[in-house]
Amino acid sequence: MMQEYPPEFRIEDHVANDRSYRFLVSTWMAQQLPIAVILFAFGGIGWVLWGVCLRVSVSLVGHWAVGHVAHKRGHQGWEIQGLLVQGYNLPRLGVLTFGESWHGNHHAFPHSAKLGVEVGQTDLGFVFIKALQMIGLATNIKEPASEPARSGLKRRDPFEVTNLTGKHVRLRKPSLR
Repeated sequence: MMQEYPPEFRIEDHVANDRSYRFLVSTWMAQQLPIAVILFAFGGIGWVLWGVCLRVSVSLVGHWAVGHVAHKRGHQGWEIQGLLVQGYNLPRLGVLTFGESWHGNHHAFPHSAKLGVEVGQTDLGFVFIKALQMIGLATNIKEPASEPARSGLKRRDPFEVTNLTGKHVRLRKPSLR
């Protein structure tokens, strides 16, 4: 299925109008100041460059890179029929990205805070959200079963991946020996 124009990016009204979301978006640069002051006090400008500038750059570029690759190739446990942009999981990056690399699961269950939904899919982001819930800072946390399945959701072969050339390849099932 080919699309003439890229899809429009639009934040849902309930998110765009949320006071906490608007605060975080409008103040994200100022949020770096407390750690910058502490790092400067302990190690000077070098620590600020490493602890703030490099940290923010690496996390943003890493997020964008995962998002780019996760829409092109990898393991696809779920397919959403009729959806132009499919998501893929990148297993080797699961721990490093705090679950962001389980992007195919995000497409399958967009309402869910839990992205690591299959056996062996470590999702440290969800662990953090659950910790926030335990201390009262997060509520109404949704998981895949919290809402009905999205329209067109179909389970794919768990041993099929899309390789670097875009070709679907079937992996061998693990031996039980």
